[in-house]
Amino acid sequence: MPTNKSTMKRLRNSKKAQLRNKMVKTGLKTVEKKFDKAIEAADAAVATAILNECFSSLDKACKKGVIHANKAANKKGRLNKRLNSIK
Repeated sequence: MPTNKSTMKRLRNSKKAQLRNKMVKTGLKTVEKKFDKAIEAADAAVATAILNECFSSLDKACKKGVIHANKAANKKGRLNKRLNSIK
């Protein structure tokens, strides 16, 4: 357990950030699962709409610093490739 005031505050803040980051990552996984279901159903129109939502979520997570910019770009490329495979 921290003993300094500054380390206690740092611990509190890091726990808040950890919860925020976990919430964002969980949201990303949820949107990706929705996209997976649309791909499995081979519904290109629905998958395209969900893909836009996915891209938006990835960009927001990247902007907040939850995920790295390169990870977001790689993920977007893979998702787009999967969408093109059913078109």
